[in-house]
Order: sequence, then C-alpha cells, then structure tokens
Amino acid sequence: MTVNDKTVTTLGTRALPTDRIRIDGRPLPRRQSPIYVMVHKPAGVVTTTRDPEGRPTVVQMLPGRAGRLFPVGRLDVQSTGLVLLTNDGDLAAILTHPRHHVPRTYRVKVSGSPDERALARLRRGVRLADGATGPVTVVVEERRPTKTWLRVTVREGRNHLVRRLCEAIGHRAEKLQRTALGPLELGKLAIGAYRLLTPREVASLRRTARAAVRALPDAEPQAHGQAPRRASERHRSSAAVRQSVSRRSVQR
Repeated sequence: MTVNDKTVTTLGTRALPTDRIRIDGRPLPRRQSPIYVMVHKPAGVVTTTRDPEGRPTVVQMLPGRAGRLFPVGRLDVQSTGLVLLTNDGDLAAILTHPRHHVPRTYRVKVSGSPDERALARLRRGVRLADGATGPVTVVVEERRPTKTWLRVTVREGRNHLVRRLCEAIGHRAEKLQRTALGPLELGKLAIGAYRLLTPREVASLRRTARAAVRALPDAEPQAHGQAPRRASERHRSSAAVRQSVSRRSVQR
C-alpha cells in the first residue's frame, strides 16, 4: 500500500481524506459525498433499488449520474408521495429505525365517513395482528358524501400500517399519499419529479436525527430471551451515531 506515492510499512499509519491511497497499485475509491434527493413516487413504482418482477423502481426515476442511492424506508406500490433517496446510511438508519419514532404524514382518502368514535380509536392506538400501535394523529381535511380525506401522522414504520389502521376502523384506504417525513415536506413537487434537498432541509433532517437519538430511554425493550443492554452500552451506541451525523454536518 502507498500513501501519496510512499510505501507504508508501519501498522496503524493514518491518512487524511485528501491523501492518494493505492493498494496493489490500484487507487482506493474515495468515499462519495452525501447526496439527498426527494422523489414524488407515482403509483406502480416500487420503493427499492431493484425488483425481481421487473417493475419500475424509484431509483430508476433518477439519471444514471446520480450515483448509488437507496430509498429511506418503504412506500407501498399503490401509494404515491415523498420518498427520500440518499447514500447517507447513518442518517437513513436513524430515520427508519422504529425506536426513534420519526413521524411520517399521509393524506388518505377513505371510504365512507368515519365518526368521532372511529377517529378516537386511531388517536389512542389500535391493536393489529402484529401488535398494538402507538397513538396516531388524525385530522379530517374534507368530508364528501361517500368519501373522506384524512391527514394521518404515524411514528412507526410497519408494512402497510396506515392502510391497516383504516381497515381496522372499518374505512378502507382508497388513495394514500405520503406528504412528509420528519421535517421534510413534499410541497408542490410534481408527481414523477425529483429534486435535491436544500442545505436547510438537510440540516433540519440531521437535527431531527440527533434529537431522536437523544430522546432514547435508558432502558430499551428487548426481544424475548435477549439480555437487556446496560445504560452505559446504550449511551456509547447513541454517542457513536450522534458523532457520525455531526461529522457529516461539518463535511457538508
């Protein structure tokens, strides 16, 4: 291995990000700068990097020069709305991990007209096949004779969660659009379009990530049969994530 054309023979030699590093004469690829892209996903597009069934993916909506990006979380194939694509694995892990409770907001058109009793069930939380949900924020945006538009905010990332919540109160979701992920809002971005996040939006996402990590309780629930983590271990893990996000803030 060489650093700046000088052979390295000492174990533990350090290099700077700007140094030219070669291994067996081949240059070591430099870490790609973080990229953050908002996509307005249409229905029929899957939220993944590739699909074995050959369906179009959100990644294919971008030009090839965008680099290797991956979606943050999932949005089912029938739904539309905001999908964040990035190569920032640290930030993506925080935004999607269920313990961090990062809010996701949706506009949902449901069949019928849910009454206050049904809406109160959602606000308290609903027991589903895979367990009870946390409280859900629900606002009625518009009532029509046979349909109702709701704005629903959840803080969990289970599969088809919003659709299953609507089914649980007896009102099937006919259309679903994600309008926000944490502080990031879809706004007026046209369906099928994409854009880079602004520096202010990236900074806001990072603040959300740091706040989510700081808010972790001292004791986290464990899977059955798993030994609980000590508070000191949890703090070390949280500190590592905060430092990673903070480093990216400095590099930006």
